[in-house]
Amino acid sequence: MPKITPYLWFDTKAEEAARFYTSIFKNSAIDAVMRYGKEGFDIHRQPEGAVMTVSFHIEGQEFVALNGGLHFKFTEAISFLINCETQAEVDYYWNKLGEGGDPDAQQCGWLRDKYGVSWQVVPSALGTMLQDKDPKKVGRVTEVMLKMKKLDIAALKRAYGQP
Repeated sequence: MPKITPYLWFDTKAEEAARFYTSIFKNSAIDAVMRYGKEGFDIHRQPEGAVMTVSFHIEGQEFVALNGGLHFKFTEAISFLINCETQAEVDYYWNKLGEGGDPDAQQCGWLRDKYGVSWQVVPSALGTMLQDKDPKKVGRVTEVMLKMKKLDIAALKRAYGQP
């Protein structure tokens, strides 16, 4: 068991969300589903048999999705970064995770999915470009990136000075 496992708080759609995420990523699966019992109903207010938690993993990272009710909502203060090697990968994750999401929450490779979870779909090469010792290159890449929603590797490379 890992030392740290992110818990994602959903109103009632933990299982649906876990199935959505595991359908997108190749190396992923639902590991376990736990259900509410009759005990504690006065506190959790969930009917006996309703899904309480769904344990799943994506690319070796374990997660738990919890049906906790309407108490909390996701914000951009927490997001998950997906490093992509190709534009096809960027396009795939951007399109899949963005289906039904919030189009107004898309900027610079960030998107919010239909459950309110924020993702950063980023070409791996971007980190190298933004850490270059030449501030002019970094400035050009940053300027181009800030105008994008979904990141375009070819446009970023042009701004960086690569063919």
